[in-house]
Amino acid sequence: MTSRRNFINVSTRMAAALGLGLTLAGSLLTAQAQQPPVTLLNVSYDPTRELYVEYNAAFAKYWKAKTGQDVTIKQSHGGSGKQARSIIDGLDADVATLALAGDTDALVKNGGWLSADWQKKLPHNSSPYTSTIVLAVRQGNPKGIKDWDDLVKPGINVITPNPKTSGGARWNYLAAWEFAKRKYGSDAKAKEFVAKLYGNVSVLDTGARGSTITFAQRAQGDVLIAWENEAYLLEKEFGAKFDVVAPSLSILAEPAVAVVDKNVDKKGTRAISEEYLKYLYSEEGQDIAGKNFYRPAVSQKAIAKYAKQFPKLNLFTIDQAFGGWTKADKEHFADGGSFDQIYTKK
Repeated sequence: MTSRRNFINVSTRMAAALGLGLTLAGSLLTAQAQQPPVTLLNVSYDPTRELYVEYNAAFAKYWKAKTGQDVTIKQSHGGSGKQARSIIDGLDADVATLALAGDTDALVKNGGWLSADWQKKLPHNSSPYTSTIVLAVRQGNPKGIKDWDDLVKPGINVITPNPKTSGGARWNYLAAWEFAKRKYGSDAKAKEFVAKLYGNVSVLDTGARGSTITFAQRAQGDVLIAWENEAYLLEKEFGAKFDVVAPSLSILAEPAVAVVDKNVDKKGTRAISEEYLKYLYSEEGQDIAGKNFYRPAVSQKAIAKYAKQFPKLNLFTIDQAFGGWTKADKEHFADGGSFDQIYTKK
């Protein structure tokens, strides 16, 4: 009788424990399902529009499966320098995915929007994908443009954005400068070369996408100095109307991504914002980068998959040629720098 009573008591306790466990599990699932939706703002530069449309949908699906929470990611695009200034002036960005580390550094220097060590918080110097600068020309390359020195020839109409507002334009400018410095032997000769190049520029748009529209839709210019991904999107969207020319030397462009600390702490979105950027390094994130003509930075699978769509180029880095973005900005793009000296004399 005692054994039967003990068995009943144990069974009752087990059933109660099981019921409690199921109740707690149900409560957790209910709490997860009841999380209010969240909205993030990704402030980026011009040519990432297509990339982030696809990536945002993938991340929202991933986050919903992981947490049960719905997330909407809003996008803001423009010239990278202008976008950085918008954040400094109060645009409520959760993440900044700008064209170059120098623009993100401006968020540190002007208001402490993120910590000075931001570039160490994610792999590959917080650059989940890379790109470079190439030349887009009309179908059949009627002007016979093969390299940078063709852009300074008389009668060549060049389209490129304004380095004062566009991150892509700064990569363009520095790629041309380093080509000339190596070919002609000095910074003085490089400055002369770049001055001639900008003497052939007919339109300086504020951002890279604006320059693409000027070249492709408004049919202005013989050659567009462009992000590699933007040049291949031209081919994809407009078919055989354009060709891509890979110059003999170009720059390794490393667009960087960062959480805007001040804003996410104020909005309570730090955890999801950090996960949003980390997912760029996932296999899916890397594949989406390659599909949109960015060079995957960390996934060997994605690198191998998309290798054939990218030409092998002789690339240099901003650190190797210019001592990093702080030095390059001061010498070339700050008020009174080489660009101002060149362009005001035009």
